[in-house]
Amino acid sequence: MTLRQIAVSIGIITLAHFVNPIFAQGTPTNAPAGQVQDSGKIIRIIRADRLTLVKVDSVSEKYILAGRVQLMQDNTIFYCDSAVKDESLNTIEAFGNIHINDADSVHTYAQYMKYLGDSKLATLRQKVKLTDGKGVLTTDELQYDINTRIGSYLNGGKVVNGSSVLTSRQGYYYADTREVYFQDKVKLVDPEYTMSTDTLLYDLNRELATFVAMTNINDGRTRIKTRSGYYDMRSGEAEFGKRPIIEDSAQQIVADSIRYDKKKGTGFAKGNVRVKDTAQGITVLSGQAEFDQGSGRMLATAKPVMILKRESDSLFIAADTLLSGSRPRRKQLLNDSISRTDSLTTGTGKPDSVIATNISSRLNGMDSSRNAGLATEVSEDTIKMRKPDQSEALTLSADSSLSETDSIRFFLAYHHVRIFSDSLQGLCDSLSYSAEDSVFRFFKDPILWARDSQITGDTILLFTKNQKPDQLQVLENGFSVSRTPESLFNQIRGNTLFGQFVGGDIDFLRARGSAESLYYLQAEDSSYFGLNYAKADAISLYFINRELKRVTWVSGVEGVTYPFRQIPADKRQLRGFKWQEEKRPTSRYALFAD
Repeated sequence: MTLRQIAVSIGIITLAHFVNPIFAQGTPTNAPAGQVQDSGKIIRIIRADRLTLVKVDSVSEKYILAGRVQLMQDNTIFYCDSAVKDESLNTIEAFGNIHINDADSVHTYAQYMKYLGDSKLATLRQKVKLTDGKGVLTTDELQYDINTRIGSYLNGGKVVNGSSVLTSRQGYYYADTREVYFQDKVKLVDPEYTMSTDTLLYDLNRELATFVAMTNINDGRTRIKTRSGYYDMRSGEAEFGKRPIIEDSAQQIVADSIRYDKKKGTGFAKGNVRVKDTAQGITVLSGQAEFDQGSGRMLATAKPVMILKRESDSLFIAADTLLSGSRPRRKQLLNDSISRTDSLTTGTGKPDSVIATNISSRLNGMDSSRNAGLATEVSEDTIKMRKPDQSEALTLSADSSLSETDSIRFFLAYHHVRIFSDSLQGLCDSLSYSAEDSVFRFFKDPILWARDSQITGDTILLFTKNQKPDQLQVLENGFSVSRTPESLFNQIRGNTLFGQFVGGDIDFLRARGSAESLYYLQAEDSSYFGLNYAKADAISLYFINRELKRVTWVSGVEGVTYPFRQIPADKRQLRGFKWQEEKRPTSRYALFAD
């Protein structure tokens, strides 16, 4: 290179204020003869305080610009402190306070930029910021494609949109649609909730988050897990798919899909729904369910089944519709003042004497030794009255397993109600339960089976204690049938029935009001030798190991005993007898089948 060439290559052209009109006309290009460069790809120098032209070789030259530099390509303007423009490669390398104004809609800032004019691709580093006037993307390194108006980062970035802050390892910003596609360790922090996932599509205009991977949302009270769906952050409305989970301190909801309104705390779950009351051990399975987190209410339809979890014998309840809810415990139970008393008293309030029936006078000439055995079995000396039948005072009170600060859980079951547990099964048209008094109420043609006993009536109340059957009351047309191992049926009926459970088995049963009993007599060797029919004001049955062992009658006793081989066919059943074993739920799985 000659001295003259060196002087030209290092020559400095100092630009004053009049430089703008000169460079606004465009700069020379080194396109081959006969070939016209695409005007949309030409990078024009708009202004600079200083400019240096460096001749690299016979066909290549660079412009070195410094001080309030402005360059332009098509509708995109570049600002920086200094830059190097390579004419042959059609590139810019810029330094300091870089600002890219893309059609006056997207603005990008950085401290360093490498820009490829032909592909319109900018690589920016150091304190990078991209904004469309609403959302702000910041990162240490960003690639921005002016053609597609897509910005991407691969080493961590943050988007601030209003009060929401989203961070991720990788991200892709789509300026035309104002959407950001986040990947790898995505986290959204909002004053009302936080969200974490591996992949998230976020619409800055609508503030809409779309999920395509496992996502966790937490607002401090409610936690949501989902693999797909969307969340509208303005309205609080959302839809989740692929077995989402919504849970709080009181319940957990799982389904194939869930529509959810965060502001109202309500939702609709569909497909293999499971709602679990984590505090009180109640689970509901159904085809679909509506829920309200504020009131704790849930309406389940499409073959719902409720499971009341117990240590060894959970209770399953199926119906056409299940309604469940909760409310704060009342300071005083509504029924505290109502005491259901079934005491055996006369008009003076004193107990009547228990009549030990003289069986021998009723056996019509049967063997005296057998008579003596039965008389001993039911004599007054051998009858030890147990609680509660000395007073049978029954006060409605809350389950002792609940504390004073617990919320009260209640549920209602409508139409075709079926229940199953290992120790208790039942049918009715409708059912209600409240943890406040721990009473199941069975309405309209209810039937209960406990081991080999069947109980029917107009209405049945089942009192529980520590979530186990404790006492039973049948209101109107009470009828109890107890089947023996030999398929004989001991029967008792009355206007009302009262029973006591021990270990899940009926231990005591009393009928009052037009009471009648029919039971088979056994000798000491357990062989049957007769059938006794009796009616009285009140009749009590006592069971040991699920077998009838004693019977007592009170006031107005009448009856007859038939020898076993001489029992008339029409005397084997009391009026209204029905043994309905074919209706009895045989397993928990039978509740799900139909």
